[in-house]
Amino acid sequence: MSAASLQARLGLPSPFGVRLREAVTRRGPLCVGIDPHPSLLQAWGLPDDAPGLDTFATAVVEALGESVAVLKPQSAFFERHGSAGIAVLERTVAAARASGALVLLDAKRGDIGSTMAAYADYLDPGHPLAVDAMTVSPFLGFGSLEPAIAAAHEHGGGLFVLARTSNPEGADVQLATTPTGASVAQQIVEAVAAINAPASPDGSIGVVIGATLPSLDVDLSALGGPVLCPGLGAQGGDPAHLGRLFGGFPGVLLPSSSRGILSHGPDLDDLRAAAREVADDLAARFNPEG
Repeated sequence: MSAASLQARLGLPSPFGVRLREAVTRRGPLCVGIDPHPSLLQAWGLPDDAPGLDTFATAVVEALGESVAVLKPQSAFFERHGSAGIAVLERTVAAARASGALVLLDAKRGDIGSTMAAYADYLDPGHPLAVDAMTVSPFLGFGSLEPAIAAAHEHGGGLFVLARTSNPEGADVQLATTPTGASVAQQIVEAVAAINAPASPDGSIGVVIGATLPSLDVDLSALGGPVLCPGLGAQGGDPAHLGRLFGGFPGVLLPSSSRGILSHGPDLDDLRAAAREVADDLAARFNPEG
């Protein structure tokens, strides 16, 4: 019996990898970040405080929650407003999930032992900030992610592991050569692939690969799970370049845009139109059925 079938019989949610493919098939391959950057709040005519944050996040969910596959709140922009900002994040996550979107918390957590396990509680359905998936950092050693991986499997959640990010500084670590001759990024991909193997191609552990990389310098053919591609839009990534980078990728590709879409607010119809234009372009280039 497959893991998905067993979870269904036990009344548990389907694994994240399965739910993600279903969401992308229904809604198209687009993730929209909820990044209430101070400059965006200002552009929307909102104050840089918790009430402004609340108005911003509520509008994004209202505009996009029923149409895009994944909404990705950036935790840091909520945390900078203290406890009031965290309260807004809780409401935003709950509203986004209630609208039918999957919620990926962009937190990039990375630690060891019980601290990593505490971060992974975000994947527990009983947590006040319960999300479908979260981003994590493996750069304390891939084994440090074990508590998060265990939580993802227990709760049907997902993880996106930083592997080959597009910031220039990342290459110093990610392309460093290991004793096996592979790059650090490639070893991360291979470690994720080993975890996903029983559920491939719909494993629930994905990797983060920047949408603005000049070329794809890791082999994703055996990944067995999804790829999150941040950087679409304002950071310079575009669907045509994604096609060049990932045209042969057999799994679910999840391009992510934040400011490129959010800059069209605060009008809800303008936000919807901007997201629809990007989603249609992506759908024309990528088949969510893999």
